[in-house]
Amino acid sequence: MAFNLSDAHTKTTPKLDLFYVLFLTAFHVGAVSALFFFSWTNLLIFLFIYLITGAGITVGYHRLLTHRSFKTPKIFEYFWAILGNLSLEGSPIMWVAQHRQHHLESDTELDPHNIKEGFFHAHMGWIFIRFPSWYEQGQKDLFAPDLQKDAFYRWMDRNSLVFPIGLGVLLFLFGGLPAFLWGFCFRLVWVFHSTWFVNSAAHMWGSRPFKNELATNNWWVALLALGEGWHNNHHQFPTSARHGLRNWQFDFSWIMIWTMAKLGIVNKIRLPKDSELPWQNKTHTLNA
Repeated sequence: MAFNLSDAHTKTTPKLDLFYVLFLTAFHVGAVSALFFFSWTNLLIFLFIYLITGAGITVGYHRLLTHRSFKTPKIFEYFWAILGNLSLEGSPIMWVAQHRQHHLESDTELDPHNIKEGFFHAHMGWIFIRFPSWYEQGQKDLFAPDLQKDAFYRWMDRNSLVFPIGLGVLLFLFGGLPAFLWGFCFRLVWVFHSTWFVNSAAHMWGSRPFKNELATNNWWVALLALGEGWHNNHHQFPTSARHGLRNWQFDFSWIMIWTMAKLGIVNKIRLPKDSELPWQNKTHTLNA
């Protein structure tokens, strides 16, 4: 029988995942501990890994795998998926399924991080809630059937910790505890909250040039989350590879996509038409 999201939601009772609470607490302790091992080298390690793994979420998991905003050869698609996986936000299949559900059911009780349940729930409280395995499989079947057809993504779904653990081991072996704390713990906590602010702050504070749902354009979230904070724009044009639609809306992830297009790595980039933009700004076309 086909999975019915609404019926399944009423028939299941999610439970608090105490293991994940402890898991995240440990990373936050590690992030604070990193401050006692400050060096410019460790800061550079953090910044570099933050940019590539954060972009793994924004460019890879989000704009490529979830919304198919552009196309790229499979080898590059897998590369972006691995970078996203290094941010410990779950497997590509589960992440994509939950985000597609968010768009379909935005700001309702079926939204995984419904802002109407409060800032904390939308920001990180929803992460601590564990649904039964049959419910999560139903989410994958309903919202990510395309990724489930791919053997590599099915393997990642079963082994989502392999790449992150490998990165952590490498950091410890080559840089010791300080490099591990900065490149793994501090970086993960930074990427976690940057991503979560899109779900929380960018549904509460900011402007809404498009009157769609509760998503907002929030400049400081955009800076932290590499362009994802232009969330009102994104909800209006979910398949657009560019979220910062005005010239002054800095969108680091779009710059990366645009650069890859110039290098011939990506193509078939999806963008809004000028006629769909209310300000009719003809100078905004940074089209690849």
